[in-house]
Amino acid sequence: MAEAKTKVLNVDFPGWVAEIPTEARRAEAQQLDDLFRRVTGFEPQVWTGGIVGYGAYDYTYASGRSGTWMATGFAPRKAKLSIYIMPGYTDFGHILERLGPHTKGKSCLYITRLERVDLDVLAELIAAGLRDLATRWPVRPWAELDNARPL
Repeated sequence: MAEAKTKVLNVDFPGWVAEIPTEARRAEAQQLDDLFRRVTGFEPQVWTGGIVGYGAYDYTYASGRSGTWMATGFAPRKAKLSIYIMPGYTDFGHILERLGPHTKGKSCLYITRLERVDLDVLAELIAAGLRDLATRWPVRPWAELDNARPL
């Protein structure tokens, strides 16, 4: 099997945030970190590709493919913030309609500016995503996983 492209990095989170190119995105990353820590109770884990994950889960698909992945997280991209809610948004329309301006992908929410969305609703969405994920796989802190291996 090919080696995973997205991997957990052993970097200092505050130092990583300080390297975000723009002040606005640095401030949003710090604000999101505060929100994710409060909602999840997990510490941030920096991944390749500029992703910050909170918590993790082991999975095994029907195909036999297995691995470990972040439970939720975000990435402060240049154009938009990416918010990762695993495994997707199928059942969260009633929350998303109250969030504010966003677009979405399969398991990713895109927000242009954090100030334009309702942070209480975003917190509700993160919590709902974790509850939904936990119905499929146990969610726990990254540090507690045995032989953690990224997707």
